[in-house]
Amino acid sequence: MNAKGERMQRLRLKLSPVLIGCSFLAAGIGCGKKEEAKPEAKPAEVFVIKIEPRDTPISFQYVAQTQSSHQVEIRARVNGFLDRRVYTEGDTVKAGDVLFLMDKKPFEAQVADAKAALDRQNAAMETARANLERVKPLVEQNALSKKQLDDSTGVYQSYAAAVEQAKAVLTQAQLNLSYATITSPVDGITGAALLQDGAYINALNSQLTTVSALSPIWVNFSISQEGLQNYRDQVAKGLIIPPPKGAYEVEIIRSDGSIFPSKGRITFAAPLYNPQTGTFLLRVTLDNPGGMLRPNQYVQARLNGAVRPNAILVPQRAVQQGAKGHSVWVVTKDNKAESRPVVVGDWYGNDWFITEGLRAGDVVVVDGGLGLQSGVAVAPRPLAAEKATASGGVPPAPSKDRPAKKSY
Repeated sequence: MNAKGERMQRLRLKLSPVLIGCSFLAAGIGCGKKEEAKPEAKPAEVFVIKIEPRDTPISFQYVAQTQSSHQVEIRARVNGFLDRRVYTEGDTVKAGDVLFLMDKKPFEAQVADAKAALDRQNAAMETARANLERVKPLVEQNALSKKQLDDSTGVYQSYAAAVEQAKAVLTQAQLNLSYATITSPVDGITGAALLQDGAYINALNSQLTTVSALSPIWVNFSISQEGLQNYRDQVAKGLIIPPPKGAYEVEIIRSDGSIFPSKGRITFAAPLYNPQTGTFLLRVTLDNPGGMLRPNQYVQARLNGAVRPNAILVPQRAVQQGAKGHSVWVVTKDNKAESRPVVVGDWYGNDWFITEGLRAGDVVVVDGGLGLQSGVAVAPRPLAAEKATASGGVPPAPSKDRPAKKSY
């Protein structure tokens, strides 16, 4: 074999393993046309709660405004010059405390004049009485005519009436003198003085200031016509059980969110709707120790005492809203997802009352429901266990301290 032939032989020996590998690869490709079986989809993990209806205390909350239970306009009862203001504007006063003093000299003069007039009339009456006493026996002896007795009697009675009139004038003068000292008729807080020292007071400018009683204090709030009807409908259906005789206990929530220490009761309901607003006024009366609440403050009035019997609550995030209304995902007995339409009621803290669509024992998806489809297999886990893992404890049950959304 020549040199050329030897080189060709060595090249064939080098290429043989490559050709054999290609053959096996081609054979493998040809056999691989059979598809491999896909693994089954893993069930979606969801966190669920089991529906357990229970009687749930509820409350109703409204925007309200405080009002003095006894606000008095302090007015001068007589005309005259204002001598001086005695009180400090904005201070609290007691009933009988002096607020203003008017110039008393004209009224003292009127009292003196009335006393003098009374004395004159008393003297004249005594003279007439003495004359009558002299005439009576003479008439009995026929020494004087009966006409003279009638005249003497008439004179005496006239002077007696004049005495009574003089007494009334004196009483009025003494009243006017007393009116020159202007006092507070109630315990309360004073307003600004509307007239300054030295001003002349008459019927056109008689108001001097105001005094507003602080305890008890009124808290007023209104209910819409539709809201009140909704409340009555729910009571009629047994969805709400009001407290006995409708005696709601009312808490007052101040602007900083704190609860006012005193609690009150509804003491007045307006007999008519307000035609301008279509609302119905209710009034709460409560003690106001230390005058902590002042008239015309805006507060929240929370009515406690009602109960929703066998109420069903689900977290708000479990409820979905679509074009056809509200719905929740429930887990069937064979661990399949099912969309369930529901009718929602009021809020209760972070939960929602469900009035229709769920019943005791239903398993509702709270977390992990995003992207679920009906009939999809799920792996349910109790929500409480998930919360316990995250926070180290089981989440608390709803409390009456978490108010329901206003419903009437």
